[in-house]
Amino acid sequence: MRWMYHIGRYMRLLIRSFRKPEKLSVFKDLLLMELESIGLQSLGIVALLSIFMGAVICLQTAHQIGGWIPIYTIGFTVRQTMILEFSPTLIPVILAGKVGSNIASQIGTMRVTEQIDALDIMGVNSAGYLILPKVVAGVFIVPFLVVFSMVLGVGAGAWIGVATGLSPLADFEYGMQVDFRVFDVVYALTKTIVFGFILTSVSAYHGYFVEGGALEVGKSSTKAVVWSVVIIMVSNLVLTQMLLN
Repeated sequence: MRWMYHIGRYMRLLIRSFRKPEKLSVFKDLLLMELESIGLQSLGIVALLSIFMGAVICLQTAHQIGGWIPIYTIGFTVRQTMILEFSPTLIPVILAGKVGSNIASQIGTMRVTEQIDALDIMGVNSAGYLILPKVVAGVFIVPFLVVFSMVLGVGAGAWIGVATGLSPLADFEYGMQVDFRVFDVVYALTKTIVFGFILTSVSAYHGYFVEGGALEVGKSSTKAVVWSVVIIMVSNLVLTQMLLN
């Protein structure tokens, strides 16, 4: 029944975190810092993964169709893969490793060095001060990173297809337009918002309640990444069932 204890403590922490900030000016400054940390500093890894993944999907699809299926299928497959699964799911998983571990270690270090206790003694809502800006920034900026990933992935697929002669640009563009549904993008961004909330709040939870010293901070960072990925994958299954059926 240990998991029920953690769920209850996690929910209580969220309730504390979402109280109105004492000073909106301070919250605004913290939010801008988190937007830079979570968003701008993640552009490089997101771009790298998206470009290579789009190119690989194009090459693999061209290999699989083997001349038996229309060439425009390459563009269609790259578009669907990037929009429906790779960008909205795997990018948050990557961010759970990069951003989540950073959040857990940052808050965990503040806990073991008693900085959080000092905030509480001064009457500051430490949960709201430390966690709320991170969660709001994650929910807001992760969808933009995912859209950025979609564009780069599809663009890289088109470039590699044309450069290698596997797909003329006109066929690739036609494949991108075939049976396109705006709901696919809405579905992807809906999942992304949930995943942004999960990867920031779960990581903050593990950092906020760490006990011990530097060794425990490292362990909490590892737990934050593992549990964020697990919960994202379970949520992905649930949301896919709910939104696509």
